[in-house]
Amino acid sequence: MLTLYHAPISPNSRRVWITLLEKGLEFELVEIKLDGEQFKPDFLGINPFHHIPVLTDDDFNIVESLAILDYLEAKYPTPTLLPKDAKELAMVRMVQLVTVNELLPSMNPLMLQMLDLPGGDPEKIEQAQQKVATVLRFFENLLDDRPYFGSETLSLAEVVAGTVVPWLPKGGVSLGDYPKLRAWCDRLMARPAWQATEATPEMIEGFKSIIAARMAQSNG
Repeated sequence: MLTLYHAPISPNSRRVWITLLEKGLEFELVEIKLDGEQFKPDFLGINPFHHIPVLTDDDFNIVESLAILDYLEAKYPTPTLLPKDAKELAMVRMVQLVTVNELLPSMNPLMLQMLDLPGGDPEKIEQAQQKVATVLRFFENLLDDRPYFGSETLSLAEVVAGTVVPWLPKGGVSLGDYPKLRAWCDRLMARPAWQATEATPEMIEGFKSIIAARMAQSNG
């Protein structure tokens, strides 16, 4: 039995959740609240690094979301989410890794804006917006005239980037200059797997409370 330990507000968790849904797999969801649950002994027994998500398949525990996606693709290859063509596969991997290594770290200074919380260094926000713009231009050019990255069908590129890019307008980053990317986002948001995993206002408010509490603690 597949079990996903996750936090619904997390893009890392959501990419695994979406993959499970897109592949039509049966699984159990176990929410880990990021107010300290991730440090409890039971969860540390599954992942000593106290991060989400974790996927368990019977007695096998898989940590790190990209490793989980590869595991699901290898074990459940239908429908396929990785192209076989070398160039298309490279595109998918580039989008995955640029999202994880370039886009997500650049978004950290924008997090307070995304959550509508006060604060934030204006200089760091401007630098972040410039870095994000570099990624968006790269993605816009990479899409070309295809509906999805590297392919005519959904891939793991969409699963990874598509749980991050649609959040950017909440951080003050417009997608208006990237028409192909904006249409790509709309295409993804219309899919049932994206709609089923979209963070609710209650989830966002809960996460805001955690961040606000951490900020108060660090300033105290």
